[in-house]
Amino acid sequence: MPVGEPFIPRDITVHLGRPEETANNVTVSFPDYIKNVVSSEIYPTWPENAIRANIYVIVSFALNRVYTEWYRSRGYPFDITNSTQFDQKYIYGREIFENVGQLVDELFNSYVRRQGNVEPLFTAFCNGTTVTCDGLSQWGTVPLAQQGMTPYEILTTFYGSDIDIVTNVPVMTNTPSYPGFDLRLGLSDDPVRTIQVQLNRISRNYPAIPKIGEAAGDFDYITQDAVIAFQEIFGLPATGIVNEATWYRISYIFTSVKNLAELNSEGLTQQDIELTHTEDLHFGMQGKNIRALQYHLAVVGAYYAAIQPVEITGYFGEQTETSVKSLQQAFGLPVTGVVDFSTWNALYDAYTGIVESIPLDTSVNDVVLYPGVVLREGTTSEYVRLMQQYLTYIHGTYPEIPTVNATGYFGPMTKASVMAFQELFGYPKTGVVGTAVWNAITSLYSDLKYGYDKQPYQAPGYTIT
Repeated sequence: MPVGEPFIPRDITVHLGRPEETANNVTVSFPDYIKNVVSSEIYPTWPENAIRANIYVIVSFALNRVYTEWYRSRGYPFDITNSTQFDQKYIYGREIFENVGQLVDELFNSYVRRQGNVEPLFTAFCNGTTVTCDGLSQWGTVPLAQQGMTPYEILTTFYGSDIDIVTNVPVMTNTPSYPGFDLRLGLSDDPVRTIQVQLNRISRNYPAIPKIGEAAGDFDYITQDAVIAFQEIFGLPATGIVNEATWYRISYIFTSVKNLAELNSEGLTQQDIELTHTEDLHFGMQGKNIRALQYHLAVVGAYYAAIQPVEITGYFGEQTETSVKSLQQAFGLPVTGVVDFSTWNALYDAYTGIVESIPLDTSVNDVVLYPGVVLREGTTSEYVRLMQQYLTYIHGTYPEIPTVNATGYFGPMTKASVMAFQELFGYPKTGVVGTAVWNAITSLYSDLKYGYDKQPYQAPGYTIT
């Protein structure tokens, strides 16, 4: 299931039968689907406000199926069925009532949600005569409309007063949520954040899955542990890598534990979907993201003869642009000088290849490269132990930075020491060690212990040509 603001899909694929039955799938535009269902479910002679209320319900039901990937996460190649036992009545090729078509054209990009949530409400409904249910009664909307109730007032009668009608929802092409590449240790991207949000929710029902904490979009050691635990519980190869099978299994379980097929769907809150967007980096930008870019370019430039190394200044100037272009040329990418997703992936893959090729042997040089994985509270690794040693050594010159025992476990004391370093040297006080902060810590440590002759990443030992 995607974690983001819902949108209206341009098309929807309907299975003309029960989910497990062999039947045709038809793909139609979303407004045409809604017009067909409304024309099949209700009568065009009903009061307009009753029709409007039913359109909101039918749109929300369909969007919930699309948004939660209810069927696609179960391996089906469609979004919804025409079986009224499971979904809504859709009669392929039927005539559309003129007034219904006009109202749907006005309302198809509006949906119902619980207040404080973002996902479309699973608006259960029935006809209210031959079948009754806990949701909306289609025939029951008629007398309410005749009493002068607005569509919103009619909906609150059946779903409660804590609902909103979201209007002017954008129309976009719907694509499967799997990003098309495996998620693994060290990757930072929005799909990682999606998985973190889902695993955190699943862990409430399966406590053996460790809580990831803040879903920041960084695939760190804690996230890897959670993925492995999930894979072990649900019979998948315990690789710690989110491939397509693991992605959709997580989506399936996430949807199931949240009871999204029930009227009392918990929903995703706005806080859940505030995405960490990884923007393109280009000439003129500055800040910690540019420092992180320059650090990776500096390391890769020290090992690859074809790639121009850079100084880490935090400003994207001509030198950085030249380095980016040399990287793009070396890896067969469009030479734009702009760091888009493909360029960053190529840089990151080259960097992690270097890190993996260097033995973690601190007897030779105890200033090591950034591990490619964000370090934060709860992490246990050899890199945490080294960072603790660096901070304790720095304390001798900067007593404002507390010493910390080199245990390898990133606990509250380590976080406090990191935050003190960040505050002293002008970094956001997050207590999280990413590329820029790691480079700042190791550079200062190297300066204090070995002098100012070189940066710690500038002695590769060999060059990749």
